[in-house]
Amino acid sequence: MKKKSRRIGMRKIHEVCRLRLKMGLGINQIAGACNMSASTASEYVKKIEESKLSYEEISALDEDEVYKLLFPDVTNKAVSDKAMPDFEYLTRELKKKGVTLQLLYEEYLRDNPCGYSRSRFYEKYRKHAKKLDPVMRFNHKAGQKMFEDFSGDRPQYINPETGEIVEAELFISVLGASSYIFACAVEDQKTGNFINSNIKAFEYYGGCPECVVPDNLKSGIKSACYYDPEINRTFADMAEHYNVAVVPARAGRPRDKAKVENAVLQAQRRILAALRNRTFFSLNELNEAIFEEAEKLNRRPMAITGKTRKELFEEIEKPALRPLPAEGFEIYNYKAPSKVHIDYHVEVENSYYSVPYTLIGETVEVKYNSRIVEIYHKRKRVASHIRSYKKGEFITEDRHMPHEHRQYLQWTPERIKNWAGKIGEHTRMLIQGIMDSRKHPEQGFRSCLGIMRLSKQYTPERVDNACKRALLVDACNYRSVKAILQRGLDKVAYLDELKETKLIEHSNIRGGEYYREACND
Repeated sequence: MKKKSRRIGMRKIHEVCRLRLKMGLGINQIAGACNMSASTASEYVKKIEESKLSYEEISALDEDEVYKLLFPDVTNKAVSDKAMPDFEYLTRELKKKGVTLQLLYEEYLRDNPCGYSRSRFYEKYRKHAKKLDPVMRFNHKAGQKMFEDFSGDRPQYINPETGEIVEAELFISVLGASSYIFACAVEDQKTGNFINSNIKAFEYYGGCPECVVPDNLKSGIKSACYYDPEINRTFADMAEHYNVAVVPARAGRPRDKAKVENAVLQAQRRILAALRNRTFFSLNELNEAIFEEAEKLNRRPMAITGKTRKELFEEIEKPALRPLPAEGFEIYNYKAPSKVHIDYHVEVENSYYSVPYTLIGETVEVKYNSRIVEIYHKRKRVASHIRSYKKGEFITEDRHMPHEHRQYLQWTPERIKNWAGKIGEHTRMLIQGIMDSRKHPEQGFRSCLGIMRLSKQYTPERVDNACKRALLVDACNYRSVKAILQRGLDKVAYLDELKETKLIEHSNIRGGEYYREACND
């Protein structure tokens, strides 16, 4: 009932303001229009005129502000009876893990037994929270989330060798509770640089959050599905290594990434803008300057809390972060699942690596980096090789070879030679040469089968002629035979064949002997 009468009173005060300040009515007219006594109308008019505010200015104020203005004595008395909660303290404490508004109210009531009721306490805090910046309204728990994205504005540096201006990408991450910002420049947004940026952010913070919230970047999220986003395999491995969860921002939900968008804006204004007139000649030099400006930004007091990001980080966020793993993460690339060829080798970046021959025809997964190639079958590692950068090279482990069990295999060198002989003798000879040139005959199976399959596209006669020409020029490989057929060179007579062509004998043709005899005469 008290709240209802107060709302009615506020409506009458606004109406008195309008009738007096806008329409210029007298006390009796205002009293009659507002259904109040002349003495009450007179009191209201006196207070309004003492404020020296216009009707528009008073209308812009909320209820509490109008009461403080017109009835300061009554307001102060009400405030002095009950202790006002410390809203900045409440906002800061709510960011800590496990802290709830109920707990904070109980602590408030413990210190202020005659304080506000729980409903009034909640009402006052929520009213305060609405005045906060939209980004600050989220009560992110300390150590819970790290938001990340790339800036649309890009830093630049000059290539000292060419003098060209190189545009880099600016990676930005921000912790949810403290708004502590990390920024670094990378060459591009590819998966390797994106993951390395995450690792640098973890190291900068000195720990790991519970989860990482990326925007739907192609380098981290393969499919930005609203309900079931597909995470890049290498990015998922990184998350597993650092024991963090990946929770992509939902597509079409801008509030999910409000925190990082504000961080990006701050980085553009406080980092990139500060460096706009400086020239850099390497990515490292650029990153040193970005780090310095990011430190200044993190030590700058925030308008809402009055504290710096650095202070909030040290106070509430850093203790809640998980420790970094003992070993750093090594980035691997993944090859799409593929079947093992009959030569029991798997192709990776134009080189070939062996697996146990018993896996011929099975589907395996391959992951590799700059040093090593690992092959898995049903999540179990079956082979590991030092990576080769020589195109077409076969890397074979002896223990992967069939040896005495070869007779049980479907494909053998003898069987392949017999199949090649059905196409033609030159084809069989070329196939024999390919297998003889390899350390292990199986390493030539792939090229041999490719040559034999050409007989499905071209006639066996043409394939055999192409193999004959390849043998003459010592080009014993699949690519050469295919090129000969594509260019039709198998149909052209060879120079050696022309030399061997027999001379035509005829009575009217005079040979060399005739001219030698004529010279002797």
